[in-house]
Amino acid sequence: MNFDTWFHSQNKLLQIILLIIPLIGWIVDLLVRWSAFLKKQTLVNLVMALVITILGGFWILTILDAIMIALNNKLFLEE
Repeated sequence: MNFDTWFHSQNKLLQIILLIIPLIGWIVDLLVRWSAFLKKQTLVNLVMALVITILGGFWILTILDAIMIALNNKLFLEE
């Protein structure tokens, strides 16, 4: 699964737009997190994938990810 590499290869503005749309942002965040976990199986990636899966519908975490993309070019707690 290479969704995380596709996502990170996109323009920063497109990444932010994909994350701030409520339902689309949650789905994109899920795909990126689980793809990153499958590629690099670390505890941090697993925990964040599970948190986004369970609590991602609250949309606060995806907004935090959009802010982190704008500042650091990577998602919050992504290895």
